[in-house]
Amino acid sequence: MAGARTRKQAALAAAEGQKEQDIAPAGNGNAHVVSEKDAGVQEETENIFLFVPNLIGYARVVLAIASLYYMPLHPRTCSGLYSVSCLLDALDGMAARRLEQSTRFGAVLDMVTDRCSTTCLLVFLSTAFPRWIIVFQLLISLDLTSHYVHMYATLAMGGSDTSHKNVDKSRSKLLNLYYTNRNVLFAACLFNELFFIALYLLSFSSPLLSPALLQPLNDKAAAAAIHQGAQVNSSILRQLFINPHSAAALEMARVNKMDSFVPWVLVIVSFPVMAIKQFINVVQLVKASKWLAEGDIRDRRAKGLPRKKTQ
Repeated sequence: MAGARTRKQAALAAAEGQKEQDIAPAGNGNAHVVSEKDAGVQEETENIFLFVPNLIGYARVVLAIASLYYMPLHPRTCSGLYSVSCLLDALDGMAARRLEQSTRFGAVLDMVTDRCSTTCLLVFLSTAFPRWIIVFQLLISLDLTSHYVHMYATLAMGGSDTSHKNVDKSRSKLLNLYYTNRNVLFAACLFNELFFIALYLLSFSSPLLSPALLQPLNDKAAAAAIHQGAQVNSSILRQLFINPHSAAALEMARVNKMDSFVPWVLVIVSFPVMAIKQFINVVQLVKASKWLAEGDIRDRRAKGLPRKKTQ
């Protein structure tokens, strides 16, 4: 009987000792409960960089870079790669919603890829259509500033947990429709990119080549082989131009490579939507700037600015 009582007392003492270990004094004298991690239970962490939407984003980057490689001389390959990269923009959003893998990193990756891809294409168009270079420069500037200011305003005024696509109707009904209606967003981005791709294809169907850019060709047989619509190989380019990678050589290689009918149809069809998209960029820039200004006014009032000068 005494032995049983002794064993029971020992068990109670052991239980009390375990409680004292679980609740130990912290360095500041306050008691704290030992976390599961301290007890040896390791929490499983997620690798954001390997989320499916982000993997699709990496694929978009690879396709965009590949399209840039083929851009100077291979319009069909470049257009195909560039178009697939743009279409995957819709797929990564669907995957993020379905798999519950929407992340801030993914949103930034998506926006940066869009802005860089469009900018690179517009840079090429500036070289292909030098008369319109100021138009392409303005489009690049508008695209970058509009999205940067909008993203910054969202983070600064709405908080780090606010998505740049959450635009209240009271701020802008147009932006609210643009960002919340997936069909509107997809159509606007699709036709905007289609317009620039069509212009890119038109640069390969120009009937004009400046004679002043050429130097005399001694090989008459090679000269006779060159005609409008012919595929010009690198050996002929080296004979015609001191630098076969110069702007003139690339113009010669591109001239009349494609029929212009389909590109012109695409330009005409997509131009109205492209114009609307640029107007949305202007509205986005103005609204975001006003939002930041409202925040500045509140901050200045909170600091008692402007201070009244005492006479």
